[in-house]
Amino acid sequence: MTGSVFGRGRYAMISRKTEQLFGPESEPTTPRTSAGRESYDDRLSHILAAATGVIARDGYQKASMRAVAKAAGVSLAGLYHYFDSKEKMLFLIQFRTFSALLSHMKEKLHGVDDPVEQLRVMVRAHVGYFAANMAALKVCSHELDSLTGSAYEEARQIRHSYYNVTRSIVDRIMDNHEPSSSLDRHTATMSLFGTLNWLYRWYDPNGGCSPNVLGNQIARQFLEGVVGGNTGEAGQTKRQERRRNADDSPLLADS
Repeated sequence: MTGSVFGRGRYAMISRKTEQLFGPESEPTTPRTSAGRESYDDRLSHILAAATGVIARDGYQKASMRAVAKAAGVSLAGLYHYFDSKEKMLFLIQFRTFSALLSHMKEKLHGVDDPVEQLRVMVRAHVGYFAANMAALKVCSHELDSLTGSAYEEARQIRHSYYNVTRSIVDRIMDNHEPSSSLDRHTATMSLFGTLNWLYRWYDPNGGCSPNVLGNQIARQFLEGVVGGNTGEAGQTKRQERRRNADDSPLLADS
């Protein structure tokens, strides 16, 4: 993860949420001028990036504050100046990642009305985001249950918001192209996320196909599975033929 992943436009909201759950931040030694706030945020993002890598490598339970401090290039005391608990770090990783991902997806979907194209955009945005942040994908996929209490609920809610946007796209695709399908839409949506969230196990964005090419293939496979390719002009022709066949079928006479 990088500073750009944790855009400063969202910092104030996330900072307030963190204070509600874990108490006020430690006061930075740098004065709270605009430049001081920016420097503080940059250092915080740098530490979170290091923490994400350590947790992805070692797992949350085994990851230590000392290991995070070493990876971040700060003293242990300096780390505690920013984070008084490992859970606070994990919460910020989860909440910031999904806040940024949700915002990024909504920006990409702006002006796109066709749900099939929305699905393609969503998948490409997801793949592209995590291709640049594989460690975050692993942490977010595996460590939600390591959070407790209100921190768990807040992280779960932001993840559920992301699910809701995707599920609404799947619903519109099914309504438009396969309204009579018996497929469970929640299962279909979660199967898509299962594919997307397992990428860190095998996908190498530096040695394989590009994130856009991979995203397009995943979207195509999903669409073929849930609507059998019944999208676009070919799909419209198939549906029209089915309706004509149904209209031409003889009615059974009452016996």
